Amino acid sequence: MTKMIDFQTDPSKYRHWRVEYDGPVATLIMDVDEDAGLFEGYKLKLNSYDLGVDIELSDIVQRMRFEHPEVKTVVMKSGKAGVFCAGANIRMLGGAAHSHKVNFCKFTNETRNGFEAAEEESGQKYIAAVKGACAGGGYELALACNHIMLTDDSTSSVGLPEVPLLAVLPGTGGLTRVTDKRKVRRDLADIFCSIEEGVKGKRAKDWRLVDEVIPNSKFDDTVMERAKEFAAASDKADVAQGIQLGPLSRTITEDAVSYSLVEVEIDRKGRKATITLKGSEEDAPADMDAFAAQGDQAYMLKLCRELEDAILHLRLNEMEIGLWIFRTQGDPEKLAAHEALLADNADHWLANEVRHYWKRTLKRIDVTSRSLAAFVEHGSCYVGVLAEILFAVDRSYMMEDEFEGDNRHMATITLTKDNFGPYPMGNGLTRLETRFLGEPEHVDELKGKIGEALEAEEADEQGLVTMILDDIDWEDEVRIFMEERASFSPDAMTGMEANLRFAGPETMETRIFGRLTAWQNWIFNRPNAVGADGALQRYGTGVRGDYNMERV
Repeated sequence: MTKMIDFQTDPSKYRHWRVEYDGPVATLIMDVDEDAGLFEGYKLKLNSYDLGVDIELSDIVQRMRFEHPEVKTVVMKSGKAGVFCAGANIRMLGGAAHSHKVNFCKFTNETRNGFEAAEEESGQKYIAAVKGACAGGGYELALACNHIMLTDDSTSSVGLPEVPLLAVLPGTGGLTRVTDKRKVRRDLADIFCSIEEGVKGKRAKDWRLVDEVIPNSKFDDTVMERAKEFAAASDKADVAQGIQLGPLSRTITEDAVSYSLVEVEIDRKGRKATITLKGSEEDAPADMDAFAAQGDQAYMLKLCRELEDAILHLRLNEMEIGLWIFRTQGDPEKLAAHEALLADNADHWLANEVRHYWKRTLKRIDVTSRSLAAFVEHGSCYVGVLAEILFAVDRSYMMEDEFEGDNRHMATITLTKDNFGPYPMGNGLTRLETRFLGEPEHVDELKGKIGEALEAEEADEQGLVTMILDDIDWEDEVRIFMEERASFSPDAMTGMEANLRFAGPETMETRIFGRLTAWQNWIFNRPNAVGADGALQRYGTGVRGDYNMERV
């Protein structure tokens, strides 16, 4: 699996999904082309999926929010008789590199989180209409929906058979959603996750695994009735027209990825990538009508799209680049004005969508298994939403005082009201609340600094950066940090960083990603799952895996 993975797609390129729009109700049909796997060596039978299938789904969910804001209910169903979805393709998992498996699971988690939160964030409620077998990752697709409807017949069931069949865990949050979201009783969940055949009919509803069980003869009509009921009951405002998301302007070379507002430079010898975000050269639009008229070229939307694509590209295509350095360059006042337009019009549908998009993209940074640092240099524009990056990374370094020969404006950090609520982490806290978990009163004190351009000494005094450095020390200190970080074990770094980034309360989201980083990461390395005689290799042969029976 060495070819470059491209996360950009559009409806004209879909091979696995189709969408039918009917006013406030959209029908999302999973009809996987078994011959269109992302890589060679396996067929996507029975609506099983690989990363390519999920890239399309992620694109659909995004376009549903921006291009079809009229939609209030989305019905997810299968286009194949006798099966809803068989889950992640086992042949793909058996042949994939460990790093691909884990990052695949991470991306699918993020995609499911995206449509799971769509009702609260965008007023789009997802219904899973399950006919036929719904197993493993297929049931996890359903679990992420807001409402699950199961047909009552002899062939339809829901199941999480990964443990008995594959010696792995449901990798897209299945265990956590069963207990935390569906609130299935622990002992019943134990039975459910230990059997191969799944659970059908009334028992599935009694155990809280689904919301409704409907006779097969009435199923399709009842699903559409329910979709229309949910749409009619929605308090989502009617929006006549969305905006189109066109292709990104991007150039990829051996050591760089260039967009219009984002530049990625790769230092392979140093195993690091420098990601530079550019401030706007134009003034903010006068109002949201002007913003909407700019469409996908509006600065705040365009920057977010490019940053997200760069994150995903580096994650899956540059596995050995273990350190990411974030930089910004631009006019802080112009950036503040662009952000303020969205903040002041947060109830406008498009401003709402862009702000939630930034929230999701910042969360991608939080859960990325790379060492993350930020440089606050002269000429930077760490304001509001971009300042969030400083509180997401593991360390931040800021230039202090003037640097010889540097004519850029002084390095500053500017907090806005958006640093105090709209962009929470997966733990439900803002990044400032997480940063100052032991000093909650300091977060309130920082609200008094909103709008001030804080130079190095005060930023350091307020605890907003890790270290401030003058012209004499800057080059040596940052070089030593980068060389040291690149010398550490990547495994140890992934474990350490994932533990340190999420202080505070645990939520369903942190549990899902924490288990993926730790438990699933470990299990995917164990011979019982991936060894020559492990369950993933022997699946479909009629011979069970040969297990080392020690409990460790």
